Amino acid sequence: MNNTPSTEERVWAVLSHLSALSFGMGLLLPIVGWSELRRKSKYASFQCLQALGYQSLGYTVWLLSYFVLMIVFFIMMVILISVMGDGGGNFGAFMGVWTTVFMIIIFGTFGAYFLLPVIAAISCAFGRDFRYPVMGSRLARYLGYDPTKPSDEQTWLIEDHEDRWVSAMGHFSVIIPLWGILAPLTTWILQGRHNLFLRFQSVQTLTYQGLVNVLYMGAGVIYMFGFVIFIVLTGFESGLDGTSPTGMIGLVALIASMLFAMFIVLLLPLLHILGQWVGYRVLKGDNYRYPLVGKLVERWTKTLLPSPSSAAGTPPSAS
Repeated sequence: MNNTPSTEERVWAVLSHLSALSFGMGLLLPIVGWSELRRKSKYASFQCLQALGYQSLGYTVWLLSYFVLMIVFFIMMVILISVMGDGGGNFGAFMGVWTTVFMIIIFGTFGAYFLLPVIAAISCAFGRDFRYPVMGSRLARYLGYDPTKPSDEQTWLIEDHEDRWVSAMGHFSVIIPLWGILAPLTTWILQGRHNLFLRFQSVQTLTYQGLVNVLYMGAGVIYMFGFVIFIVLTGFESGLDGTSPTGMIGLVALIASMLFAMFIVLLLPLLHILGQWVGYRVLKGDNYRYPLVGKLVERWTKTLLPSPSSAAGTPPSAS
């Protein structure tokens, strides 16, 4: 195996890292590159898998960081209001400074998220072995990737760990609205025919993410439906106000739709947490299946393609 990356290997590595700039839509490119070059290039396979991990895990960390910052900002604002009051000039000046600092942190982390893939792409364009901070070295150990070994001691990446990493990133990407579906969908299309484990995990993840996205859109549709009813019953008829029977019906419909949509919105973080937990379980070696969804998908996928004895991978089992 040649340790010097070829032009094709470098191109795939560069494109995989740069796909992070599309902010979710680029999830499919690292999977395509890995699927195309696995067992052909350790270098390109590792870089593609690393780029996939950066987009899935990096987005999760970035989003959670924003959430924590917003909570800290809100707590600080409440404390300052209670201590200084809202009538003092010092309070307004301090809040202005604090808001500026907050915005600098927000846009700074946003810029850092996009800067790292650009640095990675430039490094890979020169054939260098780029590693993302924290994740890169850990992933290399997980996959058994060590380009510093002599050529006669080189081995391919650990196949089972490759499959588990790709599957786990599909589960993690549930936190990316809509575009997160691209990860399991691409894996199913490119690897599902040859690998029973990836077939089951990708179809299961695709189904789960589809349900989560339906809830996303359903919350908005339910709210808009109640809002339209409210407008029709209280705003399109002359002389009608909120105290009339028709107006009360419109108000009740609006409140009910808001409460139901709010319930769905509050439920979504729990579904995201479940996706992250499943991804972690898969990385640790479990063939996890989601409640209800997993069993149905397992039965369905086993009837689609050849039996496990004629396909690569390990058949899924109950966790």
